[in-house]
Amino acid sequence: MAERDLANGIASTELEEGRIVAGTLDGQDVVLVRHQGRVCALSGICTHLKAPLADGIVADGTIRCPFHHARFDLATGEAVDAPAFAPLDRFDVVEEDGKVRVAAAAAGEPSASGATPSVGRVVIIGAGAAGHACAEMLARHGAGASVTILDEEADAPYDRTFCSKQYLAGKAERDDLTLPGLDGVDLRTGVSVSKIDRDAKSVLLGTGERVPYDTLVLATGAEAMRPDFYGADRQDVHVVRSLADADRLIAALDQAGAAVVIGSSYIGLEVAASLVGRGLTVSVVSDADLPLEKTAGPEVGGMIQSLHESKGVTFHLGRRVARWDGHGAMLDDGSQVAGDILVAGLGAKPRTMLAEAAGLVLADKTAGGGVQVDAMLRTSDPAIHAIGDIANAPDPRLGHPIRVEHWVVAQRMGQWLARHLLGQTDDAYDAVPFFWSGHYDLSLRYVGHVESPEDRHIDGKVADRDFAVTFAEDGRDQAVLTAGRDVFALEQEHRWERD
Repeated sequence: MAERDLANGIASTELEEGRIVAGTLDGQDVVLVRHQGRVCALSGICTHLKAPLADGIVADGTIRCPFHHARFDLATGEAVDAPAFAPLDRFDVVEEDGKVRVAAAAAGEPSASGATPSVGRVVIIGAGAAGHACAEMLARHGAGASVTILDEEADAPYDRTFCSKQYLAGKAERDDLTLPGLDGVDLRTGVSVSKIDRDAKSVLLGTGERVPYDTLVLATGAEAMRPDFYGADRQDVHVVRSLADADRLIAALDQAGAAVVIGSSYIGLEVAASLVGRGLTVSVVSDADLPLEKTAGPEVGGMIQSLHESKGVTFHLGRRVARWDGHGAMLDDGSQVAGDILVAGLGAKPRTMLAEAAGLVLADKTAGGGVQVDAMLRTSDPAIHAIGDIANAPDPRLGHPIRVEHWVVAQRMGQWLARHLLGQTDDAYDAVPFFWSGHYDLSLRYVGHVESPEDRHIDGKVADRDFAVTFAEDGRDQAVLTAGRDVFALEQEHRWERD
């Protein structure tokens, strides 16, 4: 079908309220949406990873990306919800004589209304997804000079999701991982925080310097769980959590032809797919009976296993590594798996050391662990908030707190907290959790949260990679995992938002 030249115009009757109409202007993809009677024209490609917005949905004054659920304001083009940060281009529209015509790119950015309220001194510990998103939103609204970020990693803020996917697979350069800059923010990388002094409302750095705060934001994230078998301390044993981890693993691949991956959950399988893409022979060892079974159920787990096997991956399920010598892994049944490197994808644990030492209330490990926060993401000290992987926060739909380690969840927590500090919202944090996972040419979207996949209903054919698995908790639908059904995932997310 030929692309529609929007400079020539389309019939006004085609633009029903809330419908997305796609076309081009001077070769650029553009989408048109009639919103509250006004026709909005925006660039048609998501600024995150270039998904076609024409395949998304319109909801609550936003257009939503079908791939990673970024949201853009229809009137202004602003990226109002991560993972996108850059706005969409806007275009002038002329509607007359029964036709809608896109004229040219709109001049300038919409001006912000009102003065920026004082947020006091905001200190953020951690520059990962949550910390960066919080600082970026504060800076976007003119409060960057009030923000200090303290991060122990030497690198500027980067997109951690690339570490096990595009960057590890060789499909992205290192510079592609960099997150947007933080205008006016005092970003300090390569620094450690040794203590939180709640009485003095300051944090003590490893250098002895004190940094005072009015509001402290803990965004310390999680760290990779390390294996404990004999030989686990060797230099050829890797984890993939940080950019430095990915750099180290990529450097080791030059001398490797075969890899052993421990773990068959999302991170382990993403690493396996990336290493296959690098030309390595890959074996996966897992104590699970099926990949992803504990989160996605046996049907999806079986399909995922078959997909990876079709790419040459060998699975050793129901097994553990007992010993590693740099040439191969001995499993707990005495069998041997050859490999030049070993990568452990065993999950992560929240980095709560600072919070615990400061006397903040932690959540019980049986409830997910982390730092206990209320509906406003406040810890037991009202001057301290916790966001991202460490935050164990109330979920209004489930009726109990949860802690999830999803990139977009962490970003949206950070953005919500920034808006709260700016006085833009007094509503409780209630975002619906979302994450995605890529395996070769298959993309999975997961919306919502349940503790167990046991109560599930499958619509479609899992083997054909066209399905939606709906999971219930206490008899109520609370999560959905999809493949090939991007619009359904977006619509279900929107329905749960409105519950």
